[in-house]
Amino acid sequence: MDKFEAAFNELIEKELKIEPRDWMPEKYREHLIRQVSQHAHSEVIGMQPEGNWLLRAPSLRSKQVLLAKIQDEAGHGLYLYSVAETLGISRQEMVQQLHEGKAKYSSIFNYPTLTWADMGAVGWLVDGAAITNQVSLQRTSYGPYSRGMVRICKEESFHQRQGYEIMMQMAFGTPEQKEMAQDALNRFWFPALMMFGPHDKDSAHSSQAMKWKIKIESNDHLRQKFIDHTVKQIEYLGLKSPDPNMKWNEATGHYDHSPFNWDEFWNVVNGNGPCNQERLDHHKKVHNDNKWVREAAAAYALKTETQVA
Repeated sequence: MDKFEAAFNELIEKELKIEPRDWMPEKYREHLIRQVSQHAHSEVIGMQPEGNWLLRAPSLRSKQVLLAKIQDEAGHGLYLYSVAETLGISRQEMVQQLHEGKAKYSSIFNYPTLTWADMGAVGWLVDGAAITNQVSLQRTSYGPYSRGMVRICKEESFHQRQGYEIMMQMAFGTPEQKEMAQDALNRFWFPALMMFGPHDKDSAHSSQAMKWKIKIESNDHLRQKFIDHTVKQIEYLGLKSPDPNMKWNEATGHYDHSPFNWDEFWNVVNGNGPCNQERLDHHKKVHNDNKWVREAAAAYALKTETQVA
């Protein structure tokens, strides 16, 4: 072990932050680029199912709140692309990898949002699951990623409340609205739980990420934490758990649950979900249609720089 690797390991062991100018193993850098770019892509692609309801929100207030949330997601994507750039990859490279299928985004965004209640389920369950994971990431070993998570988590907390408010309005509304809320819960429950990734024993990346303290808590631990917290909210809403085997276990102090359909998860991850192609095609089209905006901004920046010089 050389002195650089020893210094890196010492920082990790002491739970101090690795900064962009610090020496780091190439595998550490590659892992972070994969994880952070996937996180950024998820924030950006996640705007699509929400944008689907922006013009159909049932009130002016709900439209304003949803628009604010979509704007936040765009900002999160920009923060995270900037974090990844500190690791030596350009934003153009990351977008190209996404378009070529070499980079992934969260599987949850490949499911359609069919009703307004789905906006509640997305905010409550999807952003709730994201918060559970991202609060842990505030302690990740890479400094820029850790600091970015602090602001992102504050805004995600607002998103989770927005979603739960919609679900409360639906669940405590008319019988038809409550049925719509139950349907949204049924469709998003298991995909939201699979957002945490495969079981730890089946994950190709978790073990090394835990050693490097990129991940602080394991997939299964975070998933169980989310389940234990969210089941109580389901009960408060007067809705039924989509999992017939969901049951409190006094011995473990956690809820037991059914096994997951990992075949569905991997099918979606591998590009065969309900909306995989639609999401990617839309992103490519918008990226290409707005090429002129990027070119104009770059030309303006160059002109300003030249005038200052």
